[in-house]
Amino acid sequence: MIKDLPENNVQDIAIAVALEKENAEHKTWYVYLINLKKEPIETVLITSKGYGEKDGELVKTSTLRHMFPMVDAGSFKIIEPIAEETFGLNNEYWLSYYIGTQIFDKKFIFLPESIVEGNFIKLPVVNKPGVMIK
Repeated sequence: MIKDLPENNVQDIAIAVALEKENAEHKTWYVYLINLKKEPIETVLITSKGYGEKDGELVKTSTLRHMFPMVDAGSFKIIEPIAEETFGLNNEYWLSYYIGTQIFDKKFIFLPESIVEGNFIKLPVVNKPGVMIK
């Protein structure tokens, strides 16, 4: 049955973690959905969770769910703030969306310690420093 489903590849969509603000005591980070397509995406659903090992113990964060009716072409949406303490975990974002009547989905995973300044780029559309998975 699953073999009968069309293979809809996600292209020109990215999830990014960006540094918003920084002062001596605190850094503020946000996770973004970036639509690099030339068409809008609709009924966008995202689940996010963190998991992994910290100090020798298994750790799981809460699973959060987000929904956007539409993300315009060449635009972005803020998914959620992210705590710097979770950067040592796998941070997973599972994205589903529609274009017309076709559904697309993809899992994006920021591996432990991948959200570091050495991996920063200038994020397209958002125009902030951060790490992006496309």
